[in-house]
Amino acid sequence: MKYQSLILSILLSAVLNGFCQIKSSNSERGSLFIIGGGDRSVKLMQSLVNTAKLQPKDYIVILPMSGANPDTSFFYIKEDLQKVCSNAIVMFNFTKASINKQQWIDSMQKAQLIFITGGDQSRFMNIVLHTAIQDAIKNAFAKGATIAGTSAGAAMMSEQMITGNELRGDSIGSGPFTKIKYSMVELTEGLGLLNTAIIDQHFIIRSRYNRLLSVLAANPTLQCIGIDEATAIIVQGKKVTVTGESQVIRMRLPGKKKPTAVNNEMVRLQQVQLDVLTAGDFFMLD
Repeated sequence: MKYQSLILSILLSAVLNGFCQIKSSNSERGSLFIIGGGDRSVKLMQSLVNTAKLQPKDYIVILPMSGANPDTSFFYIKEDLQKVCSNAIVMFNFTKASINKQQWIDSMQKAQLIFITGGDQSRFMNIVLHTAIQDAIKNAFAKGATIAGTSAGAAMMSEQMITGNELRGDSIGSGPFTKIKYSMVELTEGLGLLNTAIIDQHFIIRSRYNRLLSVLAANPTLQCIGIDEATAIIVQGKKVTVTGESQVIRMRLPGKKKPTAVNNEMVRLQQVQLDVLTAGDFFMLD
């Protein structure tokens, strides 16, 4: 009996230790705060600061490389943040010539909040992709930092990123996406912080349903999430919570079967799960 009790005690201790290690590992991973663009209310920015769990000594890094005028992008984000916190806020405007600026790289990895501004997601990724900057963002996230972005900064969070370009045979343009077709929406490599979903922004106000349905048809194993303006999703582990003033659209194919294409790549979709979510609603990633 004593021997059996000892064995049970050892097994129980191992299970509990394993649970604690898993819990600790999960808690170390940071959060994503993904804004669909547009105006950012004080309440939304307060939610961002609360998500980041900023302490007085923590600082915020702004990455403005998406914007055509980085200084202007930084000014407005800084102004919004200063309404809800008194933390130090710095701008690191990386260029092709400064992608290995070690002082900035080191500072990013120690930041508690990294914010990526709006503009053109391809402009940002052309500088950042497969560089020490991307590694620093991922390292900060792995250590518990919150990575936030708005508009273009939202689109690039996923592993596959919607560029906004419409593919038209041999040409590429910023088109109206008037059809639901395979091979119509250009996807390129994003930051890779979210690998089971694809993000679209300004979603409801710009009626981007055709675009996201086309993406879903071509990527049936992924969830497609459209975030409206003045609205955000908070991703913590696999849990996604909606916050803000408008709505989030989630599209998925529960069967994960690739739809059939008919009539020159036009898509036939059946039994698509489409959720319209508001503040406080949540769902789970696959």
